[in-house]
Order: sequence, then C-alpha cells, then structure tokens
Amino acid sequence: MKYLDEYRDPAIARGLVDRIRSTTTRSWALMEVCGGQTHTLVRQGIPELLAGSVELIHGPGCPVCVTPLEQIDRALALASRPDVILTSFGDMLRVPGSTCDLHAIRARGGNVRVVYSPLDALELARNNPDKQVVFFAVGFETTAPANAMAVWEAHRRKVPNFSLLVSHVTVPPAMEAILSTPASRVQGFLAAGHVCTVMGYTEYEPIAAQWKVPIVVTGFEPVDLLEGILMCVTQLEEGRHEVENQYARVVTRAGTVPARTLVERIFEVGDRKWRGIGTIPMSGLRLRPEFADFDAEFRFGLRDIVAEEPAECCAGDVLTGRIKPTQCPMFGTACTPSTPLGAPMVSGEGACAAYWQYGHGRVTSAPAEAV
Repeated sequence: MKYLDEYRDPAIARGLVDRIRSTTTRSWALMEVCGGQTHTLVRQGIPELLAGSVELIHGPGCPVCVTPLEQIDRALALASRPDVILTSFGDMLRVPGSTCDLHAIRARGGNVRVVYSPLDALELARNNPDKQVVFFAVGFETTAPANAMAVWEAHRRKVPNFSLLVSHVTVPPAMEAILSTPASRVQGFLAAGHVCTVMGYTEYEPIAAQWKVPIVVTGFEPVDLLEGILMCVTQLEEGRHEVENQYARVVTRAGTVPARTLVERIFEVGDRKWRGIGTIPMSGLRLRPEFADFDAEFRFGLRDIVAEEPAECCAGDVLTGRIKPTQCPMFGTACTPSTPLGAPMVSGEGACAAYWQYGHGRVTSAPAEAV
C-alpha cells in the first residue's frame, strides 16, 4: 500500500538505525513534540534501539493531556446542566476532573455525547432547538480549522443554541517555553507533521535561529521518525540549526492557506493555561470578540471556575520531559488506566498511556534532570 507499507519496512528501519549510530559521535537529546510520535517510538522500541546515540525526550504534544484541570471542571459543570447537551471527542470522557470525569456525569444522567466532528455537534443543535449544545473544542492547530468552520456555519445559519468550550493551544510557544528553561537539555526537535500540514513551518524558523536548535518536521510511521532523527542529528553533528521537512509528501512550508485563513478569521491568539505547566503567554486560541456569542465560557459564566492540579500527579514533569512516565512514583500503582490521576494515562496520545500499553515496567531510579 503506497505511503504505508514502505514507511513500516523493517529493512529500511534497520538501515536508518545503523546510519544514525554511525553518524553520531556523541549522544544527542531530541524532543518529539507530538503524542502520536511518542506512541510510535515507544511501540517500536526505537528509544532502546538508539540508546547511547540519541535520547528521545517526550514533549507536551498531547492536546488532551495539556488541557488544564479547570477546563475539565467547566466541561463537567456544563454536562451536569439539564438544558445542555455536551459533545466531545471520545478521548475526553475519561480525563479526570477535580471530582469525577465525563463518563461519570453521563452515568448519572448527563447528556454527554461523543461526536466525530464539531459539525456533527452543530447539526445536533439545529435538530434540538430547545437545548444548548456545547462542543468541547480541544486540540492544537490541527483541529482548529474544523472548529472554526463550525463557528462560521453557526454564525451563517444563525444557530443560537450552539457554542464552543475552547481549549486550543499552539505548539511554537510551548517549544520556546521549554527551551527557555535554564536546565533545558533539548538539542533538537521533531515537529508534528499534522500541525504543520495546517500551519506550515515558517513559525519554527525564528525558533531554530534564536535558540540554535534544529527542527525537523516528521510523519508518524517508524521510517518517518527514524529519517527525521537522522536529519536532526546530522545537523547537530555539522553544527547547523535549520528547519527541515521530512514529511514533504504531506507538508509544505506555507501549510494549508485556506485553513489558516479561516482559523485567523474566527480565532485570535491569547494566553492559555496548560495542565501541570501553568500559563504560557500567547500560546492559545480564543474566539474573536465578534464571535463571543459562541463562547461557552462567556455564555454560561464559567470563567470563575478554577482548580489546582493534584500534587500527587506528575503530569507537568512528564509533559515537559523532565521525567519519563515510569519515573513517576504513582505510575502503575495509584495511577493506572482504570484509576488515572491525570490525562497522560488515559489519552490516546498520552506518554503514560504509551508506556503502560507497550509494557514498560515501573522504574525506581531517580528522575532525569529537568529539560
């Protein structure tokens, strides 16, 4: 199958591993930004194959994982209202809030529905004019165009009972926040191909230049990632710090211009809180004032709901790469997929979920130094 089998070819993968090992003269620390990349790397055992040549640090690239606790609590408050139908992608239902999760609210009779697109939620609002339909809009730049389209269509069709609970974050400010940490060990990035499919990669060029780190856009198959790692360590060995595009079969430098234009029409950039990390300035998207009628936080007065992250959960340390999931004292004991303390254990892109799913046992060694 074109663009699938060849990117999972074991012989090609082994050849790339050998080339990475022969290229490196020392061990380099690279951060993959996307949780989808993390799952492929861990599932295929790539960190172990490259041990001694490359250390792979898992970054804050899971949108479900970085959604802050207070935003989950706001969703729980909405789902508990008899006049609201709360809609969401399925991976949000298991994320714990301060007291429970959306599954528990639904079990108690809350009208919580899984949809596959925000446009499905919009259609639900049109078919249920006596209910307020809210879509929990979580994600990086990848999902922003679909959410922007839903708001635009609600505005155009004059659907008054539709709104978004917006929790969009953007990648470049998070990368800069990590690099600005004094103890950062990150020497290069593997950037997420799906984000760059929408946004292109021009935003990464100033980061590479300012911080002198190579950034390579990659896909999500094993050969994609190994080739991206090779490109990144080659730059490091040669003393270069550029943005390169391994995922050229999908990504262009300018991205998908119509999608970017729509996002900029509906959303504006603002400060956003990240789970376990805190507020990163100008790192999120919020609805522009002219579309405030579709903002669920404004419509339902939710901005007074605040929450502190549980101290026993090390999500922030995992999401910023300061520790591996197995270095959290709660991993596999108090925190499991059936009793999660935080989103990284239950999200389909969470690093903790990847380590649990693919059989990494608990490690009792001391945490790595901060990145």
